[in-house]
Amino acid sequence: MDIAVVTSLYPTPARPFEGIFAARRWEGMLARGHRVSVVHPLPFAPLPLGKYREIARAPRRETRGGIEIVRPRHLHLPGRPRGNADRFARRALWVLDARPRPDVVVCDYAWPASALAPLLAARGAGAPPCVVNGRGSDVLQVAGEAGLGASLAANLSAANGLCAVSQDLLSVMTGLVPRDDVPSVLVPNGVDTELFRPGDRGAARRELGLQVDCPWVIVVGHLIPRKDPLLALEVFHRGAPDGARLAFVGRGPLAEALASRADALGLSGRVHFAGERPPEELGRWYRAADALLLTSAREGRPNVVLEALATGTPVLATAAGGTGEVLSDPRWLAEGRDPALLGAMLAALLAAPPSRSELCALVEPLSWGHSLATLETLLEEVARRGR
Repeated sequence: MDIAVVTSLYPTPARPFEGIFAARRWEGMLARGHRVSVVHPLPFAPLPLGKYREIARAPRRETRGGIEIVRPRHLHLPGRPRGNADRFARRALWVLDARPRPDVVVCDYAWPASALAPLLAARGAGAPPCVVNGRGSDVLQVAGEAGLGASLAANLSAANGLCAVSQDLLSVMTGLVPRDDVPSVLVPNGVDTELFRPGDRGAARRELGLQVDCPWVIVVGHLIPRKDPLLALEVFHRGAPDGARLAFVGRGPLAEALASRADALGLSGRVHFAGERPPEELGRWYRAADALLLTSAREGRPNVVLEALATGTPVLATAAGGTGEVLSDPRWLAEGRDPALLGAMLAALLAAPPSRSELCALVEPLSWGHSLATLETLLEEVARRGR
């Protein structure tokens, strides 16, 4: 198949780990013998300050992992989400129109990419069929915000197929679509069990330069409000034993607030900010940890949970989105967001951790091979049906 991917989330030289799970998926499809190209429209603002200055440095065209990536620019106006999504989609369509017709277009990361679906549907016969893939906040946040839920519903209704990384997400997406003839399939992310595998905890700590003789709790992910790392800090404060250490592996706008709060709690000497780390180093962080703590308010099916489990590292998470589809044990999944309750659960988990074999078994079925085969079947069906 010739697969054209349109997405707002893909690695760039300045942000090489952002959307890396998407890159793994499409590089995997390339390895399965399909032709894959990526259209990654990037926003520019009238006054290119802050993050827009960094975005502006991304190359307009590059090859990554054997895949050609084209990055047209589209005007982004603060407070105009529907207009921004439309401009995103029209720039993507401009790139697609300059190429031979693909067998299928995948809008990967539903908002804003799904705005392309009505534009393709309006062309009728001859336009490539379109599949929309949901990953997390692109569905849950957008569907829950006034004025955008209806727009997302219209976009999904114009698509020829739907998929998502969790059943929770897929249920939300299909609930927005009044038609019953649209194929919808769960396509979870896989986990690289060669990269994320059990190993010696002490050796991993020495490789990372961490103190060896104390418990370590890690938080992996962007330091942003919906991940709620401030709650994770409170949970650690309430539940971790004296002398334990907490590491935040990631970057984001809440880093300064976290450092300030850690100082106020008297934890500044026990909290470590590692910044964003490459995947090959992340495996060592999981192996070094006694537990992964995830306190998100919204999630698809979090990759960090899959990666930690694959290394045999215990996980304590809030019941957000599809997290509970992987973590079904009530010892590891908190239904509420009370820091006292979560602190007690963390203390219990650190005192009596499950076995590595028990944790690794939870992700054995979640291989990239199985994930890619499921996606391949859906795309082939949609391509066969055409418009």
